[in-house]
Amino acid sequence: MTKPGFRLGLFATLLALVVVLLGAYTRLTHAGLGCPDWPGCYGFISVPQTEAQLAHAELHYPDSPVVEHKGRNEMVHRYFAGGLALAIMMLGVQAWHRRHIVGQPVGLPLLLLGVVLAQAAFGMWTVTLKLWPQVVTAHLLGGITTLSLLFLLTVRLSGVFAPIPKIPSRLRRLAAVGFALVVLQIALGGWVSANYAAMACADLPTCQGQWWPDADFANGFHLTQHIGPNYLGGKLDSEARTAIHLTHRIGALLVTCSLLALAWQLHRAGLKGMATLLMLALGVQIALGLSNVAFHLPITVAVAHNAGGAALMLTMTLINYRVRPVFAEVRRHAPGFWQHAHVLLHLGPHR
Repeated sequence: MTKPGFRLGLFATLLALVVVLLGAYTRLTHAGLGCPDWPGCYGFISVPQTEAQLAHAELHYPDSPVVEHKGRNEMVHRYFAGGLALAIMMLGVQAWHRRHIVGQPVGLPLLLLGVVLAQAAFGMWTVTLKLWPQVVTAHLLGGITTLSLLFLLTVRLSGVFAPIPKIPSRLRRLAAVGFALVVLQIALGGWVSANYAAMACADLPTCQGQWWPDADFANGFHLTQHIGPNYLGGKLDSEARTAIHLTHRIGALLVTCSLLALAWQLHRAGLKGMATLLMLALGVQIALGLSNVAFHLPITVAVAHNAGGAALMLTMTLINYRVRPVFAEVRRHAPGFWQHAHVLLHLGPHR
């Protein structure tokens, strides 16, 4: 039976997915600085259109000429992100008003409020710091975090999914390791995108015709680099971008091996549905990643690759939620204690 707030949570989750994909599209169309200010666009609520507006933009932003399609892409992303922030605020307010209801998540919606406020700040810094790679990557991770937390909240409010008892500890560890590796791989993907390194290796399975080309890992992962005037198009040399791309490929191999092992353990534990879902999400993401290189980063495939990463992250979120400990033995032998603990778990810090 669904709990109050489920429909709003589902709507917010779908909206968050749209925002993530719009963010990817904005980056891939080089529209991250389509509006050089924040939260408006050249001082207006939309892209300048009239002669007076264009004159104002040219006067106040002489180094950033108006490119209509880039400004439009950026502002559409901002409007959808603003709508998502409002939906999350509504979830937080509703959860607070229902905090006395047993089983009503409260901590999770409030955490989402904090995350979306941080996301707004990173969205501003993405523009004001001129696409500084550290901020761009953090902004991407914040978007994936928002989507994953909304998905988790929706799952909890759905009343359909529940933790599975008697899960082997090995399976739980594999699920946790797989989750961590997927997060790191998404961060690497963000670093690839922020540094324009997606085509540093334009061939498969080699890179630049070699198994291990010249690569500058020190500069490729120089996380304390100074804030530059403008990072549109990237500032790293070829060897540094090659290092980033190679690391992303190695990460993909590690994620694949880890998730294949997890899928096998899920199958052995009788959780064939989750194993199949994981294999499907992994297979699609691998195919999209290979297609990006083989077809030289077509925008539709590149955006789909971002969607595939999000789908894989949500799959791992669901798996880790379902295999977490439920203390079935305690519940059977001490029902009174279990009922009390159940209330504490929902009203305490795990909400």
